[in-house]
This record gives sequence, structure tokens and C-alpha cells, in this order.
Amino acid sequence: MKIGIAGCTGRMGQLLVREVTAATDLYLAGGITRDKENLPTNVPILKDAEDLFAVSDIVIDFTAPEASVHHARVAASTRKALVIGTTGISDQQMNDIREAGANAPILVTPNASLGVNLLLKMVKQAAQRLGPDFAIEIVEAHHAKKVDAPSGTALALGKAAAEGRGLHFATHAVYDRHGHTGARDTDEIGFAVVRGGDVVGDHTVMFLGTGERIELTHRANDRALFAKGALRAARWLASQPPALYSMQDFMGD
Repeated sequence: MKIGIAGCTGRMGQLLVREVTAATDLYLAGGITRDKENLPTNVPILKDAEDLFAVSDIVIDFTAPEASVHHARVAASTRKALVIGTTGISDQQMNDIREAGANAPILVTPNASLGVNLLLKMVKQAAQRLGPDFAIEIVEAHHAKKVDAPSGTALALGKAAAEGRGLHFATHAVYDRHGHTGARDTDEIGFAVVRGGDVVGDHTVMFLGTGERIELTHRANDRALFAKGALRAARWLASQPPALYSMQDFMGD
């Protein structure tokens, strides 16, 4: 299977290049990048997304939200599969990607880790079983260079908790507590963000009841796990019909 990498000079792009090159069943078709000064010697650099999709069976995209929307539209026009691992995608941008999914198989995930996606299932089940007697709080930590907050993974965990609890996420998520906030509302889903150092990604979902607390945690120690997860999803996605998919679809939920 021929793999194209959008953003091939980024942190995730470089890891994907390494993993694709090491795989016996994958071929690195090429890459695109906005960085024209530090071009890799082991990746065929193509002019634009149209050229990349033309030579690839599937494209993996860890870039920026605006670029990911464009890549989804190119995927739709070429009817080629696309894995998007970009975070910070807005609701409107997701709608645009969903429209593109009518003509191409597109998988969007804020976190390609298999462990995190198992955690999503566990959080949904815990929220459902524990009920409103347990407050839900989410704490995430990332490296100092991460530009979006809360992380896409933290938001996905919050949405899983809301779904399990039967809540509308947008109206119950709380991102800022400062000053005299008053007592905590029973159905709040609170977020706390930590940035600093070289933390790859830590996420903890806390269920706080009276006299007891349950914490579900995932810690990423090596960014390569995201590349490995994205490639496993890509192998699956290549044989799927046009639609918008998630890692939960890949994992059989």
C-alpha cells in the first residue's frame, strides 16, 4: 500500500516516515510540507496535495485544521482514503470534512493511540454506570509547544463522558474557573490544562464521589505510538467505503 504523508517534516510526519519506511507492507509514495528549507532526503517531496493524492493509495495528515479541510476535499475529489490526526479542528471544519466523507473514506482522530481509544470506551461506560453522584473532571498535560487547549484528546474524553451520562457536551463543559465561581454544578464536565517541558501527553479523567474517587489515566511516553496507531488505522481504512470514521469504528465500537 502506497502511503502519502502531509506535513512530512513535522514531528509526527517524521515519525510516520520512519514507521512507513520500516514496514514491509507499506511504500512511502511521497510527502508535502510548507517547510522548503529543511527538506528530507529520504522522502519524495511533491508540489501540492493534488500531486500527493495522485501517487498515494492513502494519505495521512498531521498538519493544521485549515490544511486538513483542504486535504479532505482533495480526498473527496480523488476518492482516495485519508487519515486526519490534526487537532484543534472546529465544528464548522468538521462539518466540511464530514461532507467530504460522502465521497471518500476519511478517518478523523484527535489521538491515534490504541490505549487512548480504549480509554474513551472506559470513560463512557464509567460515566453511564456511576451516574450524577460522581463529578467529572479532566486533567491533561502536554509539552510547552502545543498550541491548542484543552487538547483534542481531552475534549474527546469529555464528549465520551457526556454521552455516557446523557448530557449535551457543549452546554456542560467548563473550561475556566477563576475568582468566585460559586458551587460546582452537578452536571459540569470540568477541564484543567497543564503546559510545560517535553510532556508527550497525559490525560486523566476523574470521577469524584462522596468518600471515593476513580481516576482513569493514560500517559504517552513515546510519540511514535501515535504514528503506529495511525498506520494501523490506515491499513483498515483503505478497504472501507466512503464515510467519516473514527478510531472507535476501527476498534469495533
